[in-house]
Amino acid sequence: MPDVLAPGSLPESFYTFSPEEYWDEPRDSYWFEFSNWVLLQGRTHNPRIERLGQWADRTLSGSQHDLPNNASYLRVGFATESEYGDPFQFEPEARFRLDVPTTRRKLRLVIESESEELIPLEERQRDRQLTETDRTDTDTTGALRYLTQIGDAINLSNDVGARLRFPPDAFWRATAKKKWRLDDDWLLHVQQRFYYYHSDGWGERTWAGFGRSVGNGWYFQSSSELEWVHRDRKFVAAQIFSVDKRLNNRSTLTPRLGVLGESQPSWRSTSAFADLTWRYRLHSDWVYTELIPALEFPRDESFKDRASVLFRIELYFSGNLERPYLD
Repeated sequence: MPDVLAPGSLPESFYTFSPEEYWDEPRDSYWFEFSNWVLLQGRTHNPRIERLGQWADRTLSGSQHDLPNNASYLRVGFATESEYGDPFQFEPEARFRLDVPTTRRKLRLVIESESEELIPLEERQRDRQLTETDRTDTDTTGALRYLTQIGDAINLSNDVGARLRFPPDAFWRATAKKKWRLDDDWLLHVQQRFYYYHSDGWGERTWAGFGRSVGNGWYFQSSSELEWVHRDRKFVAAQIFSVDKRLNNRSTLTPRLGVLGESQPSWRSTSAFADLTWRYRLHSDWVYTELIPALEFPRDESFKDRASVLFRIELYFSGNLERPYLD
């Protein structure tokens, strides 16, 4: 095993530098001082996030043991966006989830920093292009999630909880998911969700995605989404085409094309966009950077083009290597 993992035996794609530089002496600089500080935060806080999830898991379940796949995490970072030459200004970002998977055999406690159902469809589709100040504030939610299965393949979850504010806003949501292999190439993923918020009324979301490998490491996906917005008494829809390729063990490239629409006053397109996401793993599996150039054509501006470039550095603190947001 030491011979297999020796620096000279690993492929060049494993390195972010040439293999012969492995033995070079490190040079002191501001960047190295900053990067060493970042790495220290990971070594310090990853175990803390893991222990917090495990403690809550054992405490609420009344068990002396916890499951190893706890999905609790804390994502913090800085992002900056520039439109048509505007100066870059870094803004802090933070999201979190406390996921307690063994409260009961099929019951989970989930506390999250945002309510996905209350985020407009257009914003969800362009989430990674936005900075924190551009996102809708939906308040932290807490819910008990009951997991069941219909037949052999349909996964069903029911959530009952509240938005953690004063006064609290109670909600219920049910989500069904299923995956089919249509043939040797095509996969179909379907998700259906119904929800009710006391202050915003009820709604539903239907999402379907077709995907297949198209050769040379590229994966193609076409996704369609339809959502009923009760407070506006209208449907909104999205059609997204994307391809994805893992360039090496550190970076991925994802171009996308999308069209958004609504049913009121009549069915019409509201926006079109194109973006390209380059995501790079700076260190281990918890320090990432993203560069996202994007072009949007909103109806509100007579479909005049609006270009932007976003740069983000993100730290992902968790004790679980299976990152839910990378799936």
